[in-house]
Amino acid sequence: MKSKETICVQGGWQPTKGEPRVLPIYQSTTFKYDTSEQMADLFDLKASGYFYTRLQNPTNDAVAAKITELEGGVAGMLTSSGQAASFYAIFNICEAGDHFVSASSIYGGTYNLFAVTMKKLGIEVTFVDADASEEEISKAFRPNTKALFGETIANPVLSVLDIEKFARIAHSHGVPLIVDNTFPTPINCRPIDFGADIVTHSTTKYMDGHATSVGGCIVDSGNFDWEAYADRFKGLTQPDPSYHGLAYTKAFGKGAYITKATAQLMRDFGAIQSPQNAFLLNLGLETLHLRVPRHCENALRVAEYLEQDARVAWVNYSGLKSSRYYDLAQKQFTNGQSCGVVTFGLKGGRDVAIRFMDSLKLAAIVTHVADARTCVLHPASHTHRQLSDQQLIEAGVQPDLIRFSVGLENADDIISDIEQALGK
Repeated sequence: MKSKETICVQGGWQPTKGEPRVLPIYQSTTFKYDTSEQMADLFDLKASGYFYTRLQNPTNDAVAAKITELEGGVAGMLTSSGQAASFYAIFNICEAGDHFVSASSIYGGTYNLFAVTMKKLGIEVTFVDADASEEEISKAFRPNTKALFGETIANPVLSVLDIEKFARIAHSHGVPLIVDNTFPTPINCRPIDFGADIVTHSTTKYMDGHATSVGGCIVDSGNFDWEAYADRFKGLTQPDPSYHGLAYTKAFGKGAYITKATAQLMRDFGAIQSPQNAFLLNLGLETLHLRVPRHCENALRVAEYLEQDARVAWVNYSGLKSSRYYDLAQKQFTNGQSCGVVTFGLKGGRDVAIRFMDSLKLAAIVTHVADARTCVLHPASHTHRQLSDQQLIEAGVQPDLIRFSVGLENADDIISDIEQALGK
């Protein structure tokens, strides 16, 4: 097995004699063939190849292959955003009348997608406390439950998912575990190694790393046996009338899940990542193994500084020995490093938090998180403002919670900026 460092630099694109050393941008909507039969075989999924970028593109496929190799999966696909990845990952195995279970501490946009938008499609979700016992979480499952979902590190709460526990619960009920691994990235954690079946990413964050390109990715481990639960996952195991009765598990084996997501969902919804964005994403991936450890080192410095400051009410970062998730982080994450995001609250509550943010100079108030530049956000006022107070509490978002995304600048400069803002 190649190391993560080598995969980051050379995975996905393997040029042959006379081909570009650097992954090219295949900036074309369509691809030429010599005969009508050749094109027909592509549309019938009898042959592999490219015919329309809404379904597949060589640039995108090379980048998806790199991420798939990093995660230890068998197949992957890029999407236009992390939200699209979350939607496709669930909708690929759920339809009207189905149900799935999700950890409640997840990104606010994903919470809204699951609780509101997918409900309109006839798909229900039950949210559970990820830290609850296996017995308690199992009570949320129904006969029509199709999946269990969680985030490795929840955004913005920063709770750490016990992946092995969630995998045991999911598999005991005959459903796959889907894990959003955006914050740690496969550099710090590979959920598949702990029993996850499907992994999603918002590649917009650390993978791109420079706030240039919105995107998402889905990786299938190939480990979940859909045929063992054929009646439950008929969309994968039974004939698809839109492809002349082709059954994905029988035709594509371990590639069934991603093939269906590509041939069916991407065909019909079209949330494709542009080849240009995939090219930029690949540039970010080439340095991912260098950037992520530096983010984590800086974040730990910031967290340790905040923890000893009397003006700070609380700090949450799994790298701190005082964290309730410290032991779990040591078990699941490379060298115990989680991500570059720290959350904390200030004495005085919400109003003081907002005044603090407005006083920062180096750290910028932006909607983004997890790129090279230090940035800050107040979720209750920004990303999670569409949620009710009750939903905020269920998602673990306190009114005074500040999400501080520590960048790649000098850690002393970042801390100096925090110090001067606290002084105001």
